[in-house]
Amino acid sequence: MPARLFVFVGHPRSASLSHGLADAYQRGAEAQGAEVRRMNLSDMQFDPDLTEGYHARKTLESCLEEWRENLSWANHTCWAYPQWWGGMPAKMKGVIDRCFLPGYAMKYHDNDPFWDRLLAGRRADVLMTSDAPVWFDRLSNGRAAKLQVQKPVLYFSGIKPARILQVGPVKTATEAKIAKWLKQAEARGAQAGRKAR
Repeated sequence: MPARLFVFVGHPRSASLSHGLADAYQRGAEAQGAEVRRMNLSDMQFDPDLTEGYHARKTLESCLEEWRENLSWANHTCWAYPQWWGGMPAKMKGVIDRCFLPGYAMKYHDNDPFWDRLLAGRRADVLMTSDAPVWFDRLSNGRAAKLQVQKPVLYFSGIKPARILQVGPVKTATEAKIAKWLKQAEARGAQAGRKAR
């Protein structure tokens, strides 16, 4: 049975290095026979604000329904996006806020502080760009953006392991450096295409 991969580009602009990394990743996965579904944040129109928190449910827009359906279908997901101010772009965070709800991503227990991880059994890759070198991000910020997505989002809902490939600095990258990053993303996709079968 072929691997089922859901690739999500979380850059709000319609063209970016995040898209290029996702293209390379998808190419690598498909070369291994994986079936790939993909969504780009730039094509999605929705209200990103979870106004009432978990106190009142907001009807999901069709693109958010499709996003959840794709993640449920997949046994591996890849998210490609830029690190902005130590985290993911606001509109991308809106997808998580609106989609990762109790009953879909997790189920809290009534009588203890624990929860069931409803998306368990899936793996993830994250392709993250930044304008800071990775070593500087680690020293100055403790790689906050990596921790944001890896632990309180993916691991919390049961998606693991969640492997992070962070590349940067983008603003000064040469064509040779970008080509190297694209090759790394393609290799990650090929590996995911083999492992998720």
